[in-house]
Amino acid sequence: MAITYIQNIKRLVDGELVDGTVTVEDGKIIELDGPMPENQGIIQVIDGSGNFLSPGFVDVHTHLREPGFEHKETIATGSASAARGGFTTICAMPNTKPVPDSVENMQLINGLIKDSAVIRVLPYGSLTKDISGEERTDMEALKAEGAVAFSDDGIGIQLASTMYEQMKEAARLDMIVVAHCEDNSLIYDGVMHEGKRNVELGLPGIPSICESVQIARDVLLAEAAGARYHVCHVSSKESVRAVRDAKAAGIRVTAEVCPHHLLLEEMDVPSDDANWKMNPPLRAADDKDSLHAALLDGTIDCIATDHAPHTVEEKCCGMVGAPFGIVGFETAFPLLYTAYVKTGKWTLQQLVDWMAAKPAEIFNLPYGKIEVGASADFTIINLEKEMIIDAEGFVSKGRNTPFNGRVAQGWPVLTIFEGNIAYQEAE
Repeated sequence: MAITYIQNIKRLVDGELVDGTVTVEDGKIIELDGPMPENQGIIQVIDGSGNFLSPGFVDVHTHLREPGFEHKETIATGSASAARGGFTTICAMPNTKPVPDSVENMQLINGLIKDSAVIRVLPYGSLTKDISGEERTDMEALKAEGAVAFSDDGIGIQLASTMYEQMKEAARLDMIVVAHCEDNSLIYDGVMHEGKRNVELGLPGIPSICESVQIARDVLLAEAAGARYHVCHVSSKESVRAVRDAKAAGIRVTAEVCPHHLLLEEMDVPSDDANWKMNPPLRAADDKDSLHAALLDGTIDCIATDHAPHTVEEKCCGMVGAPFGIVGFETAFPLLYTAYVKTGKWTLQQLVDWMAAKPAEIFNLPYGKIEVGASADFTIINLEKEMIIDAEGFVSKGRNTPFNGRVAQGWPVLTIFEGNIAYQEAE
């Protein structure tokens, strides 16, 4: 009988932090706020030192790079990085090599996850073969092999007919279609937002309509197909409007926003530095304000990191030619807690819900909550701990972040996955 007793912690009850304890047996929560069990063969007592015990965070948009791009990240390093950030469930996008577009490839990826992940990693299946946007995959077979959802993330599906047919199949299978929305004809070889700052820096811009017009198309396709549709990394006010209108029309659409789009805007970009290059790019200040308002009013449902590691060499020589993407696992909670909870703009309960309960609910996952019978997935967070973000100290292989050197408060010190320690801060 494997029992863990977690004591001297604070947890959220009805929005308030209260003293509590958690008893875990064989990876499941068996009691909340009970006394230490007697004569039960306790093998582990964890003292939370008065810190906050949160449900483990759930990230539905991540890139672990393995197989195929292990120089950027591996399942081992990526999942360890996620654990350090307080995540216990992450969904891995299919832009790997090979792509999880067949039973054999999905089995390969599941084997790699089983061998090296330190937390729960749920793989996406791709919507099209080799994420080419053309030949459709056998979604039923991929679902049987454990695909959590379907996406060609990183590339917007250009043919409406392809998206429509796969949405109809997803509806039949009761699976969710997840989309990186981008009309390739509107990218114009841009590397950052088309606005004011790109002109100042002499860099080609990506207009906001590149994203929003494809969201507008897809929500109508989802309505026609009867599909559940989730929009990745919403970044602009026009995209917010498209999602809000679709929800008002009763279309089954959900949406996520990334920490960097909530925290930064185009004028923050200091120079032609590829550590500030992500897709979608940092938009204008009014876009950032729109995202914040949309999260508060429920138009945007959850927060996801879009953790996208690249090598230092790939990111060293300016935006043109560098890959899009930044890392996000290890800094997401402290950055958002500092910017929005400490300033009174959000409650702690809201932030935890957006990072745990809401994404799990959207994807029909039984995680992101603390209740009897649930998986014992937690992160213990020192809400008072203040630290300077140091990319060189990341667990992730990626160092590509625009937040290097920023001071943030509220750091995970211990992460527990299915009752076992997945990350513990060094003494």
